[in-house]
Amino acid sequence: MATQSIDKKEWDDLKSNKPEIADQEIDVFSDMIWDRAISNVNFIDHFSNNYIFLFKCVDTTVYSYVINTKDETVDFLTTEGINWLSENMFSNAIEIQKGKRNISDDRNGALFSIIKQGGIISKGDLFMKLDNLLNQ
Repeated sequence: MATQSIDKKEWDDLKSNKPEIADQEIDVFSDMIWDRAISNVNFIDHFSNNYIFLFKCVDTTVYSYVINTKDETVDFLTTEGINWLSENMFSNAIEIQKGKRNISDDRNGALFSIIKQGGIISKGDLFMKLDNLLNQ
């Protein structure tokens, strides 16, 4: 808690005598760490059985690709599903939608929401590969 100017003695006193304030301080500290971490996020990937969501954040704009299949035998959460996708990327079994959204109201909140829903911070390899394939 040194980042909030609380030394060890004060912290021990808070924990013992005012645990609700100690909990609040932990929440503030946690929010501060998340805010710093999310400020550096540029790409988020989210996989589910039949969908892949790829996000790229540039300043206050999020660009997205949504890849899905109606083939219920395909599971994008498996290696086989990803291999199937690479073999069938441009077939009628795959739909790809492109999107763009302004998140200037709350950039970090919007990205945190994606992460809370199962998104994984990435280096953007899949987004960039797909973007290159679609924009050749």
